[in-house]
Amino acid sequence: MESVKKILGKKGETKEKFKQMQEDDRLQEILEERKKSANRRELERYYKEQEEEEIKLALDKIRKQKTRELWSGNSFLGHKSTILKDERPILKERNIFKGNKNIFTGGESMFKW
Repeated sequence: MESVKKILGKKGETKEKFKQMQEDDRLQEILEERKKSANRRELERYYKEQEEEEIKLALDKIRKQKTRELWSGNSFLGHKSTILKDERPILKERNIFKGNKNIFTGGESMFKW
């Protein structure tokens, strides 16, 4: 029980430290924003919006390209199928089932009544 309490205590301490660091970071950002002029804040907001739009367009382009490749099959070009590889010895063996007649197709039953 003591070891469990120690582990949980350390985990709780870590969470508290993390929350405190987040709070310090948030307060620092607020302080920096208040030091800036209104025009600078507005300009930075426009830059941030523009950057987000560029990121969004780039992601859309990449997603469409990947979808197009998947539908056209380009993702598999250049890759040998493991099923069709000539290295597998089973593909070089003679088919023992070729030519065998099914006992049910001859009209006779396997069981005699």
